[in-house]
Amino acid sequence: MIRVGKLVIVGAVLIAVAGMSGCGEKAQVIVYKQGKYQGKPDTKPWENDPGASLYTTSKWKAGDKSGWETALKSRNQNQNEYTRAE
Repeated sequence: MIRVGKLVIVGAVLIAVAGMSGCGEKAQVIVYKQGKYQGKPDTKPWENDPGASLYTTSKWKAGDKSGWETALKSRNQNQNEYTRAE
């Protein structure tokens, strides 16, 4: 009988400790510098090489904006259900 009472007390203490552990969380504040971008700088999409994939049929070179736009329009047109149904 003493063991059951001890087990209940230990269980209550563990529950109390687990409940109180959330009270010690620190606030997470982002330090923002006005006018400064903190992330990674982006490049233009046409400045990257087309991804090497089995599903990519793009025929544009890095830095070729018009070729990239043509490949994008072609890909979008291939996904157009109205043109595929005919």
